[in-house]
Amino acid sequence: MQLISLTDHELEKNTLTNDYKNSRTIGKIKLGQNALLFKSNFKIYYIPYDDITCYFRRIFQVPTKVCCAPVSLDVENLVVCDQTGEIAQIQLPGKKAAEILMQELKKIIPNASVGKPKQNERI
Repeated sequence: MQLISLTDHELEKNTLTNDYKNSRTIGKIKLGQNALLFKSNFKIYYIPYDDITCYFRRIFQVPTKVCCAPVSLDVENLVVCDQTGEIAQIQLPGKKAAEILMQELKKIIPNASVGKPKQNERI
């Protein structure tokens, strides 16, 4: 199992392996004790909670046709930022999962800001 840090801060492999095995899973995201982890292809990426300064939901509307009428489907994503800017955008299975994840992250990272920062604002 290849564990890749998305920030400069790296954690010990044993700590991350335990986090991955004993974490709460919401969609692709695993909430460990020390880091937020997610799998993409054959790699597992992680972001230590100490490095997360901001997070928010990003919703894409995908236009489709169902039967005879056009319909837009909402695709929910979690965007995670550190001091340098956005470092990850992770797709979620739906609105309910996104809401649950946001509540859990508020408990885990109370000092991180919630919501997209303005363009002039530093993260």
